[in-house]
Amino acid sequence: MKEWLPLTLGLLAVVIGAVWTVQGLGYVSGSLMTDQRIWVLIGPLVVLIGVAAIWRGLRARRRRS
Repeated sequence: MKEWLPLTLGLLAVVIGAVWTVQGLGYVSGSLMTDQRIWVLIGPLVVLIGVAAIWRGLRARRRRS
């Protein structure tokens, strides 16, 4: 039952990382993060962490089945 937590957090991290990346690139305006290049670096790192969490959750699910 606990395999849903890494899947949920991983998906959330992927979405947040993607938003941070496009904000850093200047495609989304109205934020302090807009056009700040540091978010172009942080965003993909967060996406990678999210993908790893999703992978871990899926692996745990397969093991249980």
